[in-house]
Amino acid sequence: MFGSHLSIAGGLERALEAAGELRCDCVQIFTRNQRQWRNPPIAPDEVARWKAGLAALSWDRPGPPRVVSHNSYLVNLASPEAGNRGRSIMAHRAELERCEALGIERCVIHPGAHLGTPPAKGPHDFDRPQSPDERAGLARIAAALDRVHRDLPGYRVKTLLETTVGSGTNLGFDFRHLASIREAVAEPDRVGFCFDTCHVTAAGWDMSSPAKAAKVLKHFDEVCGLEHLLAFHLNDSQGAVGSRLDRHAHIGLGTCGMACFRAICREARFASIPKILETPKEGDADQEPWDVVNLRRLRGLCRAPRASGVPSSVRRTRRSGGGAASGAAAGSRGRTAATGKRTPRSSRS
Repeated sequence: MFGSHLSIAGGLERALEAAGELRCDCVQIFTRNQRQWRNPPIAPDEVARWKAGLAALSWDRPGPPRVVSHNSYLVNLASPEAGNRGRSIMAHRAELERCEALGIERCVIHPGAHLGTPPAKGPHDFDRPQSPDERAGLARIAAALDRVHRDLPGYRVKTLLETTVGSGTNLGFDFRHLASIREAVAEPDRVGFCFDTCHVTAAGWDMSSPAKAAKVLKHFDEVCGLEHLLAFHLNDSQGAVGSRLDRHAHIGLGTCGMACFRAICREARFASIPKILETPKEGDADQEPWDVVNLRRLRGLCRAPRASGVPSSVRRTRRSGGGAASGAAAGSRGRTAATGKRTPRSSRS
C-alpha cells in the first residue's frame, strides 16, 4: 500500500482527489495548518465532503486504514516547560478529535525534545545508557499521552510515534525510546509506531545492503515489535548514515540504499501498512510529477519477491540488555525507560 503526503489546500477532500489522480493506495495529510497552534473544530460540511471523497475512492469500505494524519511540528510532549507542554497536550488532543470525526485511525507524531543536555556529537551510540534528561523526557511523553487518552475514552485513532534523526535533544532516534513510551502508558493499545527510512538512516541505522536492512528490521522487531509498526514514511536521505541531517531525497537518489526500500516493499507482513512518501514536490522528472516517479520505483521493488527484511518465518526473540552494535536487543518488554524541530519544508518531515 503506497501513497504520499498531499496538500489540503482548498479543502481536506482535495488531498483525496489528488490521491486518486496519482493512483495512490493511501494518503497522509495535515488536518489543519500545522504551523499554528490554533486548532478549530471541523465543521459538519467538511466532514461530509471528506466522507464523500473517501467513498469516491472506495476507501470507505472495510479494510486496512488508508489515511494517516500527521500532527503539528509545534507539538512537544517531552517539553519540561509546563506552558509549552500544556499547549502540546491540548493540540494533540484536538488533533485526535479531528481524526476521530473524519474516521482517520492513524495519527503520526514526533515524540518530542527533552530540551536538556544533548547527546555527544557524532554518530549516535545506541549501546550507551540513556541519560537522565532522556528518561525524564520519555516519562513526560507517556504522562501526556495518558492524559489525552483519559480525556478521550474509546477513540479508535492511534498515536504513532515516529522515528527521528535525533538532532538536538529530539527523542525517537533510539528504538528503545519508542518502546519505553509505549510500555509506560496505561493504554498501550492506543500507541503504535511509524518508521521513517530517512530518519532511521540519518540517525545511524545502516540499511544499505540486504543483510544490514534485515538486521535493522530484526532489531526493531526485538525492541518495539513489528506488530506495532502501523505506518512507514518512505523517503531517501540526503544526509549520510549517522549524519543527523533531516533532509528527504527522492527514492534511489539518496544514501538509504535500494536494499532499504526493497526489504520493506517485499516483506509480506508490511503489504497492508500505509507507506507514505514525504519527498520533495518541486519540479517534475521528465515531465512527470515526482510522486508518480517515486511511487513507480517503490512498486517496482515489489516484483520478484524474495526473502528480505525480517522473514515472516523468523521466530522473534525478545531479550534484555545490549544494544544494536552487540546484536542483542536493546531492551525487553518489561524494561524501564532509560533514556525542537523547525517547521519543515516539503523535504523534511
